[in-house]
Amino acid sequence: MSNDVIIIGGGLVGMTLALALDAHGVTSAVVDAADLDATLTQAFDGRASAIASASARMFRAIGLGGVLDEHGGAIGGIRVTDGLSPLHLHFDAREGGSGPLGYMVENRLLRAALLTAGRAAAHVTLHAPARTTGIERTIDGVTVTLASNDVLTAPLLVAADGRRSVLREGAGIRSSRWTYPNTAIVTMIAHTRDHGGIAAELFYPSGPFAVLPMRDGLRSAIVWTVDEADAPGMLKLGPRGLAAEIARHTGGYLGDIEVIAPAASYPLSFHHAESYVAERLALVGDAAHGIHPIAGQGLNMGLRDVAALAEVLVDGARLGMDLGAPAPLDRYDRWRRVDNMAVAAATDTLNRLFAVKGRAPAAVRRLGLAAVERIPALKHRFMAEARGETGQRPKLLTGALV
Repeated sequence: MSNDVIIIGGGLVGMTLALALDAHGVTSAVVDAADLDATLTQAFDGRASAIASASARMFRAIGLGGVLDEHGGAIGGIRVTDGLSPLHLHFDAREGGSGPLGYMVENRLLRAALLTAGRAAAHVTLHAPARTTGIERTIDGVTVTLASNDVLTAPLLVAADGRRSVLREGAGIRSSRWTYPNTAIVTMIAHTRDHGGIAAELFYPSGPFAVLPMRDGLRSAIVWTVDEADAPGMLKLGPRGLAAEIARHTGGYLGDIEVIAPAASYPLSFHHAESYVAERLALVGDAAHGIHPIAGQGLNMGLRDVAALAEVLVDGARLGMDLGAPAPLDRYDRWRRVDNMAVAAATDTLNRLFAVKGRAPAAVRRLGLAAVERIPALKHRFMAEARGETGQRPKLLTGALV
């Protein structure tokens, strides 16, 4: 079975790429070992993701705006503080004049929308659950053999198979990597005071404590970075104890708090591939990079990969190019590595800066936040970064098809 592209991995990034290509008539086969219907439950993934405004424009351009309108909580502002200090940096979406800074959406609802659209797409063939028994990349093309004995061929293979990418390792692509001495605790809370669409990022020495506004005003997602050694104890607190700790860390601004979803934990690490491409192979999303969850940029980096790779491939298809040839792959690699390296370095530096303990460093950080709050040009630059609206943007991130 011949396609323009074979995508290994049917998660958020892989399925978005398939649908972005479908919108332009480029065919793809998506292969995933998992039963994708099983990934739609809260038990599989109870997290929520921040879809930045640029990523949201791409979703709308490829026909996925409905999931944002029906399930997305608009982020009208972001308030950044060092702990509970009154000195702060506040980003207000109204200052940019481009709508919300982004949308908070539960991952399972994103997965459901992508899966429904993928099954209905004219140019997407979905193989899941499907186990690969052979993957061959040669100078002439790619061949993927499935356990069902189906044989897929294409000029290009895309690795969207996550942080532990088998395709990346198999291609011999090395990565810079390290682990953080922290764990992220993720849960959902209900509260008695309306969040007003404002996301809060409170920095503590163990890491950021993010309160992310969900759609109905009285629910928020929590992403809480704690010291690795403290995580097991936090998870043993139970809903009431965890609610009390969350209330203490937020200063009570949300009123009475109730934990309404099981708390889950995730170890934190960093990795960045030395190249995003190899012979007839392109890496996207977590297969190419993984960063600290500070500022919620991880998924959006992957979605920007999608927008750039889709533009490169659509341009190539229109010119009759070999989509797996070095020229289009090099264009994608140069385009995305610079942006991703900058974001990765910024998030790592920011995390380390706020992790420095002591009164003097805390005072410097607080004064720094207050100073940026009073410098409009610098503040607008940071807001544009949060929206994903800096650098050479692919057309999809502006809301236009290629």
